Amino acid sequence: MDKNKLSSVAAPPEQPRSVRLDQHDSVRSHVRQQISSEVERLERRIETLRLTRAPHAAIMISTYERMVDRKKGFLKNWDMQDVSAH
Repeated sequence: MDKNKLSSVAAPPEQPRSVRLDQHDSVRSHVRQQISSEVERLERRIETLRLTRAPHAAIMISTYERMVDRKKGFLKNWDMQDVSAH
């Protein structure tokens, strides 16, 4: 057997770890912060699009609004609502 062939064999893939968002406060805080900043960014895009007269603006606004609703729903379902949003 050739030693070079053995060293080039890929290791088996790692098993994905189960992540529980409610397990660590630091994870919850990071996820809440990340999603909240994404929501803010999308809301700014929506406001910018409302000022444009591009024919595709209405479709993009609708899509961004659905994304915002889903992200806010995620935060609500995991009891991670942004404190400043209240």
